[in-house]
Amino acid sequence: MYINTGYLNHSHKDFKDKSRPLIVGSCGTYRLSQHPKMPTYRPRGRLDYQIIYISSGLVHFHFDNPDNETIIPAGHIVLFRPKELQKYEFYGKDKTQIYWLHFTGSDVKNTLRKYGFTDNKRVFNVGTSLEYEQVFKRIITELQRCQDNYEEMLMLLLRHLLIIFNRKITTEHVIRNEFLDSQMDTAITYFNTNYNRAINVEEYASSIGMSISWFIRSFKKYTGSTPIQFITSLRMTNAQVLPQLLCQILADARNDILLYKRDCRHCRIQ
Repeated sequence: MYINTGYLNHSHKDFKDKSRPLIVGSCGTYRLSQHPKMPTYRPRGRLDYQIIYISSGLVHFHFDNPDNETIIPAGHIVLFRPKELQKYEFYGKDKTQIYWLHFTGSDVKNTLRKYGFTDNKRVFNVGTSLEYEQVFKRIITELQRCQDNYEEMLMLLLRHLLIIFNRKITTEHVIRNEFLDSQMDTAITYFNTNYNRAINVEEYASSIGMSISWFIRSFKKYTGSTPIQFITSLRMTNAQVLPQLLCQILADARNDILLYKRDCRHCRIQ
C-alpha cells in the first residue's frame, strides 16, 4: 500500500474556517495493490468539503444511506459537502488509486458553482489525466514543506485543479451535444428524402440506438417540432409545390416544343 499525505499545520482534525475565500486543509493519495481493503466511514460527514479523484481502479460509494452502493470507476471525481454521510471502500484486487483533498472557506459554494459543480450533483466525469495527478502532488508537497506563502499557493493550486476539471466537464458536454446534433441532422436528411414513403418513427429511433421518447424530445428541441409534425409539414408543403412544379415543367416543355418547331421551319426556309 502506498500513502502520501500532507496536512495544514500538521493537523489531522477537520475544521471550518471562513477567514479566507478558499483554504486547503489536507491532501493525499492512496494506492492499493496487495492490501485487501481500505474502508472509510464517517456517519456525520466532516465540517469541510472533500474531492476524491479516482485515477485507477474503482471505488464503492454508499451515498445518503450505508446500504446503498454505487460503484464509481476511474476518471470520475466525487464531491462531498459538509456533514454529508461519507462511506466508501476500495479493494487491492482492483488496483485502485485515489487522490483526495479537503478544503473550506467563505466562498466555497460560489467557487464550485462557478466551475460547474452544481449543487444537486456529486459525481462528475472528468476522465483521467497526468495533469490532475501533478497538481495533487504539488498540493501535497506544499502542505509538507510549508514554504513562504504556501497557503496562498495552495489556494491557487486548488483553483487550478477546479479549472482543469471544469474544462473537461464542459468539453464532454459539448461533445455530447455535437453528437446529438449530428444525429438530428441525419434524421432531418432522412425525413426530407423519404417523406413520400411510409416512415415508422419508432423504428428509425431504434435504428440509431435511441428510445422513442428520447428521440422525440431531442428532435423537438433541435427543430421546434416533433418528428411526425416535421414529416407532415414536409408532405403538405410538397403537396402544394408539386402541382405548381408540374405545371411549370409542362409549360417549359411546351415552350421547348414551340421553339423546336420554329427552328425547324427556319431551317427549311434556308
